[in-house]
Amino acid sequence: MKTVTKRSSQLGQWCGVVVFAVAMAWVESAVVMYLRSLTEEFDPYKPDQASLPPGIVGAELVREFATLVMLFSVGWLAGQTWRSRVALALVAFGTWDIFYYVFLVPLTGRPRSLLDWDILFLLPLPWWGPVLAPVIIAGLMIVGGGIVALCDSPQQPIWPARPTLLAALAGGGLALYVFLEDAIRTLPQGLERLASLRPERFDWPLFLLGVVGLSAPVVELAWRTRRLASLRASCLDQAGP
Repeated sequence: MKTVTKRSSQLGQWCGVVVFAVAMAWVESAVVMYLRSLTEEFDPYKPDQASLPPGIVGAELVREFATLVMLFSVGWLAGQTWRSRVALALVAFGTWDIFYYVFLVPLTGRPRSLLDWDILFLLPLPWWGPVLAPVIIAGLMIVGGGIVALCDSPQQPIWPARPTLLAALAGGGLALYVFLEDAIRTLPQGLERLASLRPERFDWPLFLLGVVGLSAPVVELAWRTRRLASLRASCLDQAGP
């Protein structure tokens, strides 16, 4: 009975975080629609775009940081252990990222496909990449975070082992570099050149290598929970009626 109650509570926390993240995604996509309406251009990849006033750009940078704080905070408040708190924060971020694009399409008509380029983030430099790239990472966040959030407990903790965590950190570093590499190369040329940057090539081989590293803890968690479920089923069969 206690196990059923605990599972129900964990599922309720997970659902609450997902609902919050979906709502935040709508807010994010609506704000982006407003900003792009100011320049009368909904394609962020178009090279000759009207620039936004510096005050709006500054406010947008702070808003992006505040969004991350809110997503992390809801995961932290919903979790019962530090592991489930981090996991739910990952679920929140991944859900928010995917549904941002789900809502952005009917609001702006963009992106037209998962391979369309988009400016993904502005901190600390502009992140550029095809929409498919952040969606892949967001999916891994939801799966890995969901496993921990739904299975972790103080009595039976579940968390990736150190080797797979290190692989994920290395993979995340590679993916981040791919998103930022053009901005890093352009930065010495000045902020004006950085603002007009439109990358022409995405390093898919290096990015996919990063995805392999990011997938390591997700695969480990899925294998461990499946093995644990099999052991529990075996114990119940041996116990008999």
